[in-house]
Amino acid sequence: MENASKFDNPNQNHLAGETSPYLLQHKDNPVHWWPWNAEAFHHAKKTGKPVLLSVGYAACHWCHVMAHESFEDEATAEVMNDLFVNIKVDREERPDVDALYMRALQSLEGHGGWPLTMFLTPDGEPFWGGTYFPNTAKYGRPGFKDVLKEVARVYKEESDKVTHNATLLRKALEPRGAEGEMAPISLETIQDLAGKIAGVIDPVNGGLQGAPKFPNTSIFGLLWRTGLRFDIEICRRAVDLSLTRMCQGGIYDHIGGGFARYTVDEKWLVPHFEKMLYDNAQILDLLTEAWKETRNPLYAERASETIGWLEREMIAPDGGFASSLDADSEGEEGKFYVWDYSEIVNALGPDDADLFTRIYDVTPEGNWEGKNILNRLKHPEPLPDAEEKRLAEMRCKLFASRETRVRPGWDDKVLADWNGLMIGALVRAGAAFEQPAWVRLARQAYDFVKTNMSKGDRLRHSYRAGQTSAPAIATDYANMISAALALYLHTGEGVFLSDALAWANVLDQHFWAHDYGGYYLSADDTDDIIIRTHNAHDDSTPNANPVMASNFMTLFLLTGDRRFEDQAHNIERAFRHEIAKNPVAHAGFVDTLMTLTEPQHVAIIAKRERSEADALRKTVTELSLPGTVVQTCVEAEAVPANPALDGKVTIDGTPTAYVCVGPQCSLPVISQDALRDLLLEARKGQLGAPT
Repeated sequence: MENASKFDNPNQNHLAGETSPYLLQHKDNPVHWWPWNAEAFHHAKKTGKPVLLSVGYAACHWCHVMAHESFEDEATAEVMNDLFVNIKVDREERPDVDALYMRALQSLEGHGGWPLTMFLTPDGEPFWGGTYFPNTAKYGRPGFKDVLKEVARVYKEESDKVTHNATLLRKALEPRGAEGEMAPISLETIQDLAGKIAGVIDPVNGGLQGAPKFPNTSIFGLLWRTGLRFDIEICRRAVDLSLTRMCQGGIYDHIGGGFARYTVDEKWLVPHFEKMLYDNAQILDLLTEAWKETRNPLYAERASETIGWLEREMIAPDGGFASSLDADSEGEEGKFYVWDYSEIVNALGPDDADLFTRIYDVTPEGNWEGKNILNRLKHPEPLPDAEEKRLAEMRCKLFASRETRVRPGWDDKVLADWNGLMIGALVRAGAAFEQPAWVRLARQAYDFVKTNMSKGDRLRHSYRAGQTSAPAIATDYANMISAALALYLHTGEGVFLSDALAWANVLDQHFWAHDYGGYYLSADDTDDIIIRTHNAHDDSTPNANPVMASNFMTLFLLTGDRRFEDQAHNIERAFRHEIAKNPVAHAGFVDTLMTLTEPQHVAIIAKRERSEADALRKTVTELSLPGTVVQTCVEAEAVPANPALDGKVTIDGTPTAYVCVGPQCSLPVISQDALRDLLLEARKGQLGAPT
């Protein structure tokens, strides 16, 4: 909680002392903003005013629009200050606060979004809300000042309605227990679900049909894995088509690398131009898996370029990966990224410009609001090598030209959960593409989070300007455990396994929902929220519950300790009914169910040094094996003290591999061809003769 002495004068904007770039964007507003703290609610109780909660994030375009229209407007601010206690929250800094009130809005409206505008009692109970409100009525939405006056009137004159709404919403927000026993979701059900999802993928553009188009990495990860497991060609084609269109569309920055958050159209052409760390981490993972199977050079190129962007533009001043780049610069959405036809011609010269404009869809008229968003949707196939080399040189020239522009806003706060996502993706990409520098980059970020964002075994969620802020949430632990396990499996260094075990213990101590099973989003000692969110559905980032179920299965396979296997299944049982009711919304968990049903473990044993087994490891990393735990160790470690490795030794001192699906393990193999055959069997849930 904040120190009360900082807020002695309630009639002022209190955001200047914050570290969040989003909150600092609002420090000069005439609105008397408070950060999220006890003092703000105390002031609401003292004055009898309701609370206006405004939640957004630094890269949010419509948050900027509402800020310019309303929060910077003296007349609107006067109404806000007179009628409400106004609290501003960065959803990335306090995702637990955002998740709670977003769920309240979804209960009211059936949908949500940012900016999130919620009205609360002085006890923090939501009673009404919305998203973006224009300053004056338009777009079929009421004007914001009119909304403020009416909400304040109802709060003062019709308290029974406020109480009724708040009671209903609180009931909707309370966690619910399981609705009786039910059988686990079967592999046959998962196979059927995947086929149905693949059937509604846009057959021309990829992605889910219609607009807007989001990457939907949890859905496409599920389609990819089920396509391999059940040999469903339509699932693999859906992912391949979607990735190719994304890689060649305007959602991708063809000059600087990296993917925008989504496109407003159905063709992947027109993005909201913000670039988020979490999107790029998840897309990088999907590109890596697809490249292993297809060897599509486009995927390798986009993975490399995206990591180049990450290293060049997304390392925060003190270390760790920054959160996002804004959509806007100089007050205009996309201004940094779009081009006039004449700019291209002047930068490249007429001969090169003729080729470039034809391939990248650049015309004098433009393809978006008179400007040009670079894309290769009309020319997705690679050109002859000489022409592709020329285009690469042209892109370098345009990059240099673009660097002279005013850059978009940069949110350089470091979030533990988003960093965990990127660390794991970098490790897996580094292994697949044989790029040790990418693994080193991952390790640097990992060391930063561990050193600067933790106290003992407890993590902090956010870091900026030398300060940590906000208590860690379950996804911080889940994603950092996943990152630690990725580094452990790649390096064999025991410190990463020790970190994973320590953080898993914290989750069990402070986040476990004893009445329901699974994990709350917030810890039991987070004292400034009214209800701890408890769910397992997908969001823009993976949910902590399926991530931890997968992490626990990895820990079980690595250690042989049945407690980890039991905990993985305890999480699954807690959400079994929710998953069955809406499996598409729980695609990430459905993917994890295959890990729980058919855990796959590859143990590669070397005689003296891990490097002796590099050839066998290379065979494994060349294949897409989603969910498979690949462990490399020296023979001295493969002893009965570790039940998972009991009896697994080298054959005559030669590096040896064992492939296991559930309790069934293959005979040992020493040749790369034999191992490859076994792996292809295992990913379909099959094995040859057991041992």
